Amino acid sequence: MSAYKFSVVVEKDSEGYFALSPELQGCYAQGDTYEEVLKNIKHGIGLNVEDRIESGEEIPQAESVSLTLMDVAVWVKNYQG
Repeated sequence: MSAYKFSVVVEKDSEGYFALSPELQGCYAQGDTYEEVLKNIKHGIGLNVEDRIESGEEIPQAESVSLTLMDVAVWVKNYQG
């Protein structure tokens, strides 16, 4: 058994939680709670890695991860749509 580390981004919105692993393109999960989405993304990552190993693909690993949340003020001109 091999162990891997992946970054996971979790977002919360009015519908619940959404998670993704940036290293594994297309690896997403949803959940009603934070704990549920973590369980679901962990399962999804495991399946993704198993598929990659079976097909001889490389397992991508991040060297560094940085995430921040920032406020951005935007001035909107009078839009005439």
